[in-house]
Amino acid sequence: MSQNAYTTDLGFTVPPEENCLSQLIALCETQPHIVLFSRPRNYDWVNVTAGEFLEEVYEAAKGLVAAGVESGDRVAILSATRYEWSLMDFAIWAAGAISVPIYPSSSMSQIQWILEDSGAKLALTETRDHTQLISSFLLQDDGTPRLAGSTSKLQKIYEFNASGVETLKFEGRDVEQSLIDARVAAITHDHIGSIVYTSGTTGRPKGVELTHGNWIHQTRALIFNEIGEVAVPGKRVVTFLPLAHVLQRAVSLALAMAGATQSHWSDTSTLTVELQRARPNMVLGVPRVFEKVRNAAYNKAADGSAVGKRVFLEAERAAIEYSKAMETSEGPNRVQKAKRKVFEKLVYSKLKDAMGGAVTYGITGGSAMSADLSHFFRGMGVPVFEGYGLTETCAAACVNNKVGQKIGTVGPPVNGYSVRINDDGEIEFAGPGVFKQYWNNPEATAEAFDEGWFNTGDLGEVDDEGFVRITGRKKDLIVTAGGKNVSPGPMEEIIRQDPLISNALIVGDGKPFIGVLVTLDEDELARWKADRNIPEHRKLAELALDASLRAEVQDAINMANATVSHAEAIKKFRILDRDLSEKDNEMTPTMKVKRNVVFERFSEDIDKLYER
Repeated sequence: MSQNAYTTDLGFTVPPEENCLSQLIALCETQPHIVLFSRPRNYDWVNVTAGEFLEEVYEAAKGLVAAGVESGDRVAILSATRYEWSLMDFAIWAAGAISVPIYPSSSMSQIQWILEDSGAKLALTETRDHTQLISSFLLQDDGTPRLAGSTSKLQKIYEFNASGVETLKFEGRDVEQSLIDARVAAITHDHIGSIVYTSGTTGRPKGVELTHGNWIHQTRALIFNEIGEVAVPGKRVVTFLPLAHVLQRAVSLALAMAGATQSHWSDTSTLTVELQRARPNMVLGVPRVFEKVRNAAYNKAADGSAVGKRVFLEAERAAIEYSKAMETSEGPNRVQKAKRKVFEKLVYSKLKDAMGGAVTYGITGGSAMSADLSHFFRGMGVPVFEGYGLTETCAAACVNNKVGQKIGTVGPPVNGYSVRINDDGEIEFAGPGVFKQYWNNPEATAEAFDEGWFNTGDLGEVDDEGFVRITGRKKDLIVTAGGKNVSPGPMEEIIRQDPLISNALIVGDGKPFIGVLVTLDEDELARWKADRNIPEHRKLAELALDASLRAEVQDAINMANATVSHAEAIKKFRILDRDLSEKDNEMTPTMKVKRNVVFERFSEDIDKLYER
């Protein structure tokens, strides 16, 4: 049964003087000895207590003031996830300034746009490359940027790898604490805390004004929600998604405010190393992270022996069956319980060890997670709770949790958020965590709202318990030449469940039938070649014609076709000669496909799908 709207009660009060920074200060002053961070130093890891962290925040804030930062000034952060990112996040607020996160993978044109549009006065960078990249936008003695025609207002750059934080601390040594205290006390809910630019899957990124009121409501909602059970002293979390990503940042802020211990790790290719060192109690990742955890375990089992492969697949099926049985009134039966116990020793425990051995649950968002993968993780005892949100909702607007999880949905609204479905089937949100306007863009702001409700651009449904199901993207809807409306998202998700397939993009707008562009996962393709004694150097363009490879891709497509009508079914596919990448501007930093870029870049491949 569905309805049009649902509201989750706030469940807490937020006094007007309360914000994320004030909450951190209160925690650090009352519990100075709890460990907030574990950070690398001199080839080892050291603990940073709450008292030590607050002292560093104040010292860095004084440095910003000494560097000329006034209340309301914008400070850009161009860096991968690391301790200094979290430190300067709070320091910028303590100086009364506004943070402007920039993904470290951003292109020159994206960086230029964000610096110029935000009017950032100061920038914090991570590496020499980052510093060199933005030095063109520094103001010269005559007050004009080095880059001709630029409207940049950038005056100074401090680089983390070049002791930038230590330099700030030194420069701020004469600034009185009372000045910092006054700027902290002046913060209100209406003041802008951050300008966070959208990932820009379509067009130029828009600057989302997230106020201190938005941030405190979002972080408190996460802490008060069942999803926030690790946000307590003594619990551990590895922060590894980009902190420029609004969800990772909101979770990181909430953890710091509540006293949990964080470590930072930016290299996802070696993530298991840090997971096994830090032994986190929760993992926050995009679906691809959990897909890779599963695939790595499968490959390890398959490489061991044919028996190992068979055991893993049996264990996976048993976990999925067990999880599905959890949704019935009877629950899992004795056989399902017995299988789970056996496979816990053989398979599940090894997967848990790979994640550090202490993970009790995961959180995912950014894109849809396949139902079978969700069932697999829940069935083996590590549920992964899918949520949904946008930059404009200041991260999570909905999320599943252990009290209420419906696989295939993104959960009910988090505390204080309201959801409704408009007449076009589009999901809309309202609440104290939802932004009010874009920076310097009243036209976009007007387009984004409908009577105070934010239009997400996503299509969906709300059931009678408030659980939201995403059914497609409004702008991604494909209308075939025959007039059939097709939402590509659900079918693409099913096709991507095949480990060999990295991305699938459905096409067919204005065409006689539905087709799909497919890219292959490089690691899995290498494994596929090795299993068939195919030389490593053999190009994908040749392999794309291989009958056995095409049969595997077709099997995945058949799974998707089984869920739709004949008119919506995929008739033809084409394997692209390489995977999509963020470097080539085909993916956002949060691994969302820039469909317009891909369709333009691979237009010839699309045309060949429809050649007679």
